[in-house]
Amino acid sequence: MRDYIRTDIEIQPWSEDMADFLSALLGDIGYESFTHNAPLLTAYTYKDSWDCEAANALIADFPAPGVTLKATHTVEQGRDWNHEWEKNYFQPLVIGDKVVVRSSFHTNAPKADYEIVVDPKMAFGTGHHSTTRLMMEYLLNNSLQGLTVTDMGTGTGILAILACMLGAKEVYGIEIDSDAYANACDNAVLNSVHPRLICGDASQLSMLPKADLMLANINRNIITADIDRYRQALKEGGKLICSGFYLPDLDVIRAYAEKNRLQFNNYALDNEWVRAEFTAT
Repeated sequence: MRDYIRTDIEIQPWSEDMADFLSALLGDIGYESFTHNAPLLTAYTYKDSWDCEAANALIADFPAPGVTLKATHTVEQGRDWNHEWEKNYFQPLVIGDKVVVRSSFHTNAPKADYEIVVDPKMAFGTGHHSTTRLMMEYLLNNSLQGLTVTDMGTGTGILAILACMLGAKEVYGIEIDSDAYANACDNAVLNSVHPRLICGDASQLSMLPKADLMLANINRNIITADIDRYRQALKEGGKLICSGFYLPDLDVIRAYAEKNRLQFNNYALDNEWVRAEFTAT
């Protein structure tokens, strides 16, 4: 299991907007997930890809007059997130009144039209985070019958699993992290569905059939870096649905999308997180 760097940053004076701005800048240097509880912003990245010099330079030279930052970096050992969530956090969740997400250790989950069993282990995606909910709500509110769907950064496999349940003809899930990939495979078996899951990065897209629907719930940096490959892997008129970023990032992603013949359609918000829809032209 890969170890993490946890960076706790005290922001004075505190504001949500400043925390979002700092999160975006940290994302630019490789941080992948963020939580905040005033006055602290906590950011995480893998230890083996952490750029300590860039992180310290950003904190020392933060480009916001009148704002001071104090940071500490700590190493967190890779953990079995299934055990952590079972012990502390993960409760059954109903999304859109249509799907319940539970873990295999839950015995009294609510009933819904669809039930997804997810044991998260080291992977991201249980439906509790705003971005996962936004993506699941899109799938629930749009017909997938007969479509080819590709899920980039599949994590636990939750979106690929739901796409299978909703009638997609072919479902592919690509995950770069080997632990998360193994977890997604296990979760597909738990749900008796059969997406084709691949351990790799966006270079794998060229070997797959072109998609009617591309899902990318990742982060701004990866989306902008790989969006040209997403477009090449979409059919004309196909849809790219992406999330994992804040509203201030939307203009950046939209600019990259439009350079790659992806027309912006609309966006949705959940707790300041964004889901954006684009059409391949």
